[in-house]
Amino acid sequence: MIELLNDDELHRVRATGHLVADILQDLRGRSVPGTNLLQIDRWAREAIEAAGAVSCYVDYAPSFGRGPFGHYICTSLNDAVLHGRPHDEVLHDGDLLSLDLAVSLQGVVADSAISFVVGDRRPPGSPELIAATEQALTAGIAAAGPGAHVGDIAHAIGTVLQGAGYRVNTQFGGHGVGSTMHQDPHVPNAGRPGRGYRLRPGLLLAIEPWVMADTDELVTDEDGWTLRSATGSRTAHSEHTVAITEDGVEVLTLPTPA
Repeated sequence: MIELLNDDELHRVRATGHLVADILQDLRGRSVPGTNLLQIDRWAREAIEAAGAVSCYVDYAPSFGRGPFGHYICTSLNDAVLHGRPHDEVLHDGDLLSLDLAVSLQGVVADSAISFVVGDRRPPGSPELIAATEQALTAGIAAAGPGAHVGDIAHAIGTVLQGAGYRVNTQFGGHGVGSTMHQDPHVPNAGRPGRGYRLRPGLLLAIEPWVMADTDELVTDEDGWTLRSATGSRTAHSEHTVAITEDGVEVLTLPTPA
């Protein structure tokens, strides 16, 4: 299913996007050495409920998972890159943490992810890994707009990631959003320009580059959810929800203006 939002829905999703971004930035500031991943999940729940929003994750049970996700945020740590299920583990100085959050507010969804190094230590390669996904996200957003194709976004992302020396897995990537979290079209992180679905005003896309330091192969934890690099290498993930407008593209998952 592909939804095209009307002006009222686009107005409402701006509030959703700000909420997601504000929660992520708050959690980033609170994620310090000694913080438990389950505490981050509790903070996310409290913030979502205080805003009158609804988690997109708690009851989420797609074909690739093992039953409902059962938590409010994805906490992917070090070699975990996607769908990291919060569990009883404490953060340490130098850990690389990715937080992925999707909520519904007033009937429309926004989805975003950030990666950062916890504490003061900066293990070699980690800042570069994060920067590559952020730069790829910027390139993917710049390639979007009315009349562009999904392949244009995919090509822009892949060019940055592969140019930085990373291999790209296209099994999981970006996707449409709207009244639900995951919709068509699929937006892979590598592709050919001019191919795929043609973008039109009212379309919401979650664009999400992610990479693993030395592989493009994933393995799944026993929890049936958490996806890790097959080699145990570090990973990073960056994501924004954007709206295709009549004259370009609008990034929705930015913090509320001061």
